[in-house]
Amino acid sequence: MGLRKLDLTVLNKRPERAQLYTSDSRIRGVRVGPLMIGGGAPVVVQSMCSTDTRDVKTTLAQIHRLVEAGCELVRVAVPDELASAALPDIVKEAGVPIVADIHFHYKRALESIEAGVAKVRLNPGNIGSRDRVKAVVDAAGAARIPIRIGVNSGSMPDDILVRDGYIVTADGMVEAALREVEMLEREGFRDIIVSMKATETKVMVEANRLFRKQSDIPLHLGITEAGLEGYGTIKSSIGIGSLLLDGIGETIRVSLTAEPEEEIKVCWWILESTGVRRRSAELVACPTCGRIEIDLFELTAEVEKLLKGIDLPIKVAVMGCVVNGPGESRDADIGVVGGKGKGLILRKGEIVHTVAEDQLLPMFKLELDKLVLERREEEELAEA
Repeated sequence: MGLRKLDLTVLNKRPERAQLYTSDSRIRGVRVGPLMIGGGAPVVVQSMCSTDTRDVKTTLAQIHRLVEAGCELVRVAVPDELASAALPDIVKEAGVPIVADIHFHYKRALESIEAGVAKVRLNPGNIGSRDRVKAVVDAAGAARIPIRIGVNSGSMPDDILVRDGYIVTADGMVEAALREVEMLEREGFRDIIVSMKATETKVMVEANRLFRKQSDIPLHLGITEAGLEGYGTIKSSIGIGSLLLDGIGETIRVSLTAEPEEEIKVCWWILESTGVRRRSAELVACPTCGRIEIDLFELTAEVEKLLKGIDLPIKVAVMGCVVNGPGESRDADIGVVGGKGKGLILRKGEIVHTVAEDQLLPMFKLELDKLVLERREEEELAEA
């Protein structure tokens, strides 16, 4: 259907461009199609389609938009036999690994595995007898695909809820996850990923920290039902970001009441702001103050335009005065500092040009182009 294929090999071929950080190599590595989750691999960005999976054309169109936004793994709902029947066409044309989301019927899992999905998301305790669990495990093992166990604060086991007074706790979520893990591991299955998502940020963070102390299984991070873009972005950033800064988490999803493409944008903001992965230039700018003698808003906006399309992990600083500007931009690869009637261009904190205000942006562009060329040449030499 003419969809662009996602070049997932960039994660291995160009680590300096694709990431600044890798997941903990002590964590169990689980392969999902061409991706590795855990085992020292880059943290993977994923989302879920909001379309009716039975509508192949619409679902593929949304997958395509997600891939263009930077999504590396896409989950689709498989509620019935018609949805699983649509999977072969989706898997074939997606250009990205597809995850089947199964809730209760083990046959949907078997059909999804036969259709060629890269991973199945289900909870063994929801699909019935041990024979049914074994059937799914055997099929997943034969196809060499993993299973993600998804514990959600909205669907906790009844006995744990009753015991905890109908309050979702971090301990309860971990217990629920380990129960599901035991069901798979007693059948000899180890290609497992776990998620423990709660609407309460603190509960989600504590649950993942507790689980990490007890298991080397890769963790999928997310705040469930985070809400609309603004508040949901902040809530997800605090929860997911806190764990990433602790070195916890091998794949992430931001769950917003918005188009899924917006989730991907926030995922990358979180990864980039925590220093976990970077796919573009980072722009830092001062917050403005009474010392500023240049239109910093306009200068920053113009610099941002110049950075569009640069897929290198460079750091760019825009500062509004010569008092603190040079020092505050010292760790940037390139910086521009505005002053009264003139300004500075810096490379790694060193002044390389002092120019009139009207030449500040043109000179910055020349130095930026030079920096990008240098980095491209360094890449080529590294790959030779």
